[in-house]
Amino acid sequence: MIHELKEIIHQAILNQQKGLKNVLVSVVYLEGSSYRKPGVRMLISEDKTTVGAVSGGCVEKEIIQRANTVFKDQKPKIITYDGRYRLGCEGILYVLIEPFFIATNFLNAFSEADKNRESLKIESYYTKQDEAFGNFGSIVTFENNETFKFSNEFIPESKEEVFTQILPPNFKLILIGGEHDAVKLCKIAANIGWQIAVITAAKDSKQLSDFPGAYSVIGSTPESIAFSNIEENTAIVLMNHSYVQDLKYLIKLSAHLPKYIGILGAPKRREKLFNDLFEYAPDTTEEFLDAIYTPAGLHIGAKTPEEIAISIIAEILAVTRKKEPFSLRKLTDKIHN
Repeated sequence: MIHELKEIIHQAILNQQKGLKNVLVSVVYLEGSSYRKPGVRMLISEDKTTVGAVSGGCVEKEIIQRANTVFKDQKPKIITYDGRYRLGCEGILYVLIEPFFIATNFLNAFSEADKNRESLKIESYYTKQDEAFGNFGSIVTFENNETFKFSNEFIPESKEEVFTQILPPNFKLILIGGEHDAVKLCKIAANIGWQIAVITAAKDSKQLSDFPGAYSVIGSTPESIAFSNIEENTAIVLMNHSYVQDLKYLIKLSAHLPKYIGILGAPKRREKLFNDLFEYAPDTTEEFLDAIYTPAGLHIGAKTPEEIAISIIAEILAVTRKKEPFSLRKLTDKIHN
């Protein structure tokens, strides 16, 4: 996930300012099953503090110990962790441990790509061996084809295995509404790394400090707001507590096609909302209607604003990842294909 990489980069810079070396730990291959999959990463600093995780917590302690040689000689290595005897995960993790230095030009390129909501590619070179030292490392490629390495000593060779990962921009959540329940949804969504924009009423505009975790808060109206780039990787939740305002925003949004539009409110108003939408926006498509979920959220018995926020986030995940929610206890096979 891109937000995990952002946290790693942020901490690595702070460590560098203190004169501490860093190593990057990446799971690059998996035989069998495991709690987390290839592409997860963690940062280890010279003082043994960490950011991120590559498992539920048990693997990390061993990795920290086995990273000592990388701190000493700055030579990357591959290690394995066999979870069949210690985790019950029936899998063997192949882990790349490499020196990790954030150069100014890389930081500038990363910040620009993050601001423009661009994807990036990470290619990690490794071998399927345990405790193998060699010419291993990672290359980051941005959409403008700029490439960066975390260590100048690393020179990629075709003889090595390559794990390739595309990291899309953070999932974006647009909250329309400024009441207490919107604040709760904002905080919980920010916790899982979503990028959150909040639109409140122009006559009762709120501040960024009112919405912990949001990256922008503006006061606007349905007539004056301009939506752009919301077709991909974006969900919208209407929390106005006003039928008229919800309808106005729906009419404005009908020219776009977000992945998910959630609307608070009772089930009985859904048919009226759709009828009025067709009256004022007769070109509304069936595809747009299919993206509307009202009342928003999964039926999990949620009552408090926090619980309702969790039900909405769970529904967004299910919709965007094309999953039909059910209890995992019904599974007899792997959770992830």
